[in-house]
This record gives sequence, C-alpha cells and structure tokens, in this order.
Amino acid sequence: MRILAFDHVQLAMPPGAEGRARAFYAGVLGFAEVPKPGPLAARGGAWFRAGSVHLHLGVDTDFRPARKAHPALQIDNLNELIAKCEHAGYPVTHDSSLPEIRRVYVHDPFGNRIEFIEHNPK
Repeated sequence: MRILAFDHVQLAMPPGAEGRARAFYAGVLGFAEVPKPGPLAARGGAWFRAGSVHLHLGVDTDFRPARKAHPALQIDNLNELIAKCEHAGYPVTHDSSLPEIRRVYVHDPFGNRIEFIEHNPK
C-alpha cells in the first residue's frame, strides 16, 4: 500500500455560515465552489476547488476554530494574496522563521488558520 496524495482537506464552520464561506474562499481566495453530492448536501457546508486543491467546509454544531492545526497552501503570488486579504479585512500574519520560503497566516471568517507559502519568491 502507498499513500498517493491528499484528496481533500476539511475545515469546520458553524451552522448557517455558507454565505460567509463563499465570500472568503471564492470571493477573496479565488476558489471555485463545487456542488456537494446529493446525499451530503443536506448536511450543509461548502466544497471548493482551485486546480488540484480541494477544500471542504463541514458544519459542526459544536464548532471551535482550528487556531493551530491548519492547511498550508502553496501559491505563486504571495503579494497579491496579501493585498486581497487585507483589502477584504482579513489581517495577515507574516512568518520569516524559514528563510528559504515566504509564508503568511490568515484566519478565515470562522477563525480557522490557513498558511500560504511561496517557494522561490521573485
């Protein structure tokens, strides 16, 4: 047996917050929303995709944000991402502890931490 790749990452969100998820993940970050399969759609939440990256937001009635555990997304223009997040009111935390990469952290509308990494920045 071999593990081949991540299929998707799931984060949690509170009930009834799909609109806020769409505004952030599609509107700010540029993900495309993909329809949830019929049997899962009744559970709420939202699924997003950007290239081969699949990110699911599932409803948790006892929601608590993931403030330490997080997905790390590799991007090709960190400056553009920083500008979009700050313009939309999402503060960006810079982290220079790894000199070979640029990385920042942003919290989604629910407080979940997301890391963005740019390798070999120009």
